[in-house]
Amino acid sequence: MTSNRYPHLLSPGRIGTMELKNRIAVTAMGMSLSEEDGTVGERLIAYHEEQARGGSGLIIIGVAGVAWPVGAVAWQQTAISDDKFLPGLTELCTRVHQHGAKIAAQLHHGGLVAGYSARWGHPLWAPAMPKPPAGGDFMDYFLPEEMAGFTGMTMPTIKVLEQDDIDQVVRQFAEGAARAKQAGFDGIEIHSGHGYLLSSFISPKTNTRTDKYGGSLENRMRLLLEVLAACRAATGPDFPIWVKLDSREVGKDGGITIEDAKQSARMVEAAGADAITVTAYHDTMQAKLHSESNIPHIEDTNLPATAEIKSAVSIPVIGSGRIEAETADRTIGKGGTDFVAMGRKLLADPHLPNKLLAGMPDKVRPCIYCYTCVSAIYTGTHSRCAVNSELGWEFERKTATAAPKHVAVIGGGPGGMESARRLAALGHKVTLIEASERLGGTLRFAALAYEPNERLLGWLRGEVAEAGIDVRLNTSATPDLLRELGVDEVIVATGAVRGMPDIPGNDLDHVFSGDDMRKMMFGESSDALKRKTGLFTRLATKVGAATGATANLDLVRKATHAWMPIGDKVVIIGGELVGVELAEFLMERGRRVTVVDDSPRFGKGLTLVRRMRLLSELKEHGVTLATGAQDIAIGKQAVTWTDGTGAAQSAPADTVIVAKGAEGDLSLADSLKAAGFTVHAIGDAGGVGYIEGAMRGAAEVVSAITA
Repeated sequence: MTSNRYPHLLSPGRIGTMELKNRIAVTAMGMSLSEEDGTVGERLIAYHEEQARGGSGLIIIGVAGVAWPVGAVAWQQTAISDDKFLPGLTELCTRVHQHGAKIAAQLHHGGLVAGYSARWGHPLWAPAMPKPPAGGDFMDYFLPEEMAGFTGMTMPTIKVLEQDDIDQVVRQFAEGAARAKQAGFDGIEIHSGHGYLLSSFISPKTNTRTDKYGGSLENRMRLLLEVLAACRAATGPDFPIWVKLDSREVGKDGGITIEDAKQSARMVEAAGADAITVTAYHDTMQAKLHSESNIPHIEDTNLPATAEIKSAVSIPVIGSGRIEAETADRTIGKGGTDFVAMGRKLLADPHLPNKLLAGMPDKVRPCIYCYTCVSAIYTGTHSRCAVNSELGWEFERKTATAAPKHVAVIGGGPGGMESARRLAALGHKVTLIEASERLGGTLRFAALAYEPNERLLGWLRGEVAEAGIDVRLNTSATPDLLRELGVDEVIVATGAVRGMPDIPGNDLDHVFSGDDMRKMMFGESSDALKRKTGLFTRLATKVGAATGATANLDLVRKATHAWMPIGDKVVIIGGELVGVELAEFLMERGRRVTVVDDSPRFGKGLTLVRRMRLLSELKEHGVTLATGAQDIAIGKQAVTWTDGTGAAQSAPADTVIVAKGAEGDLSLADSLKAAGFTVHAIGDAGGVGYIEGAMRGAAEVVSAITA
């Protein structure tokens, strides 16, 4: 079956001489999946091969270093700086081509951003000496355990490029282009965005040179145009070459603007580029901006700039930045872009293109925009995905060999549903036992607090239903029931227990635990709750547009009291994931929120980039975040504590929610083992790991049962 739901997105396309079967490209991402010496090994090959198998028309491999190890931006970055890297690069191209996809190499030099090469003593290459940063809060969001990764680092030195250095850079890009063609790549993308070397020359913020490479935009573009000409000379007139350009630098006063980008695009076209990939960059010292430009949190953020650049040139344009398939198809159809490069969506489900082609968009595993993928890179490991546990581990793909078994899965949260659907897909008989009236577990609560989680919840429920799994709701998993079912093995995915910590005043009537909140929120069907939430949001938007933000918040506050009897002034005790996402949920519904905890940094359990955005937005909306609080006590009208200076603090509270005290609970698993069953405990039952821990635990236990 072939879908006509996406006639533009799934139509053939062309970049230069390269014919593509559809308009979906895997955007270039630095995944840290090569080997430590820069060579391409089986880990990176298998990762890209899965994308080719999944139906993407074009795969662009990220940050292939033309000067590696100089200019390296991450651990296990791909290198293309020497002929010794050709065997791995060639094998990668061969394997991708076997599945009908085209593949391009993104040529890269990190320049001022090459912090990883600085670890090896290499200076950062720059157009000019950078000005000291004018402040910023980037480092304020790292947890103490994440900060440990910076131990021993020293400030790198800066190498301001002279003419000989510039000539060397041009030569290195040209040699990288020649190697890419020799290895079998179908094209190259020259990375001149994201603050890397070529971008730093284009930006008036970082390029303060007074020679022919500085000053006017024509001069600042000179290095990129010399690189483009050298790459063209090295590969011939018919080899597809395109350029990645910043459309703007968000939060950088005096940085690249959209008008600069449009002029740059015209220069690139005149110089013979076959296409332009449109991206954006940001002030890296400002934490929230890490999800405002090239990895945006807000849908379609970069589409207006993409359309403007497309209007300025006649060559194809590649857009990107959290674009849903429907929007991508519509945008291509109306001429806003020619191709859409997807990143996070194809990490979550590399088979998205084939599922769209088959008319099964509901089968696409959704990205939940949690930033696990990029945060892993920021903290010095290879990329991974919260919802796709195979990402980065495709090379260890195991073949199931076990004879069909009957497995009982206890617990209908994400870990339980993921285990059940995986087992059923491998031909095993599965009975999924859930004590409550519906599937979802704590993911139901997480879906209310953060909408993308709702997509995952719906997808998991749909997969379980389609698999024909025997689901037993309102059922206790007793040894007698398991014996009656005749199960061979048991998976316990019952989640954590969330008790009430020993805090003075925790027995007062206006104090709720996390479990109390869940019962309150799910006292009626999730569908009804969703309808009410949507209704109140629409009403608030209309009233707010007419009468201002205060009326908007007042409407939400009054409306939600009917179904969520929580006071106007809420204190949340607990600054980890549950507490801060709950603060976001309540803040958006008009409550005045204070979060208090003894932790020195909030947001544990959230990935770094998601944490930076969420905590920034809480502060912007007036939520008080009291870290390092000691001697917390709950009174009838306020919560009191002592801050880090020893000063007494308090916050008025109509309602107090204690979002602490979650811990793994192996009591059921242990009792079933004692009763003679073969038992596997996963997810929060064995320790709080949130969605990623649940999904990864499910994949691992199914692999162990079926191998």
